[in-house]
Amino acid sequence: MPEHPILVTGATGKSGRRVVSRLRAKGLPVRAAARNGEHLFDWTDSCSWDAVLKGVRSIYVVQLDGTKLVRPFIERAVRHGAQRIVLASGRGIDNPDYAKDSGGVLDGFLDGEAAVRESGLEWTISRPGWFAQNFSEGFFADAIRAGELRLPAGDGAASFVDAEDIAAVVVAALTENRHAGQIYELSGPLAVTLTEAVATISEATGRDIRYVPLSVEHYVAELVQRGLPPADAKAFADVMEPLREGTDEYVSDGVPRALGRQPRTFAEFARSTAAAGGWPA
Repeated sequence: MPEHPILVTGATGKSGRRVVSRLRAKGLPVRAAARNGEHLFDWTDSCSWDAVLKGVRSIYVVQLDGTKLVRPFIERAVRHGAQRIVLASGRGIDNPDYAKDSGGVLDGFLDGEAAVRESGLEWTISRPGWFAQNFSEGFFADAIRAGELRLPAGDGAASFVDAEDIAAVVVAALTENRHAGQIYELSGPLAVTLTEAVATISEATGRDIRYVPLSVEHYVAELVQRGLPPADAKAFADVMEPLREGTDEYVSDGVPRALGRQPRTFAEFARSTAAAGGWPA
């Protein structure tokens, strides 16, 4: 067993906790760091950084949206002797036409990628698209459990990627020597519409679930009626633009390149999640 623990930031998140689990299944020492994790780590409190960085050589960095904190964190990591960085970034961030950025996250992602490339460390960048797990533990989960998903996404499709595949790629990059300098855009093996995705979950769960497409204006009005500030409601609608416009339909080769196998399908995700009780009635 190596002497130095592997640091995983965002260790309680969708990808982070799966990375922690996979590393520990390999018998590797892990320092699982998060605001409410085993080791305290807060992006907004730099006083929490040194304790989690001490003695680590490899780090999985899950950045905080809307900030440019990766750069000073990487500089601190270098001073602590870090040698390898795997950065969680975003699919399509280098395409200015990919989506509107009313939430103000793009500059932070771009600066984070630049900081990693300029660090002098061995680096790998993971750029996942829409997580399949958004239907079970993210944006869409409550609506799926309630039986009706209402979104301004039209009939566009996305090549949803399973977070298990994301974690597998990250673990490979953290523990193998052949991934340095690689950017892995991650997706599932084919695009599915929200109608198809919801139907797949319905079949896997045996429940009646439907997708209701809304106009952007109607969606924003519904969120405001629920108490969300108009600016935040509009930002949520903008997040749906890649789905609505079909700009996330394309299939990426990151999973096959990193792992030598095809990514899991949305149907495989739905069946395994249903079997594990991911959508309780």
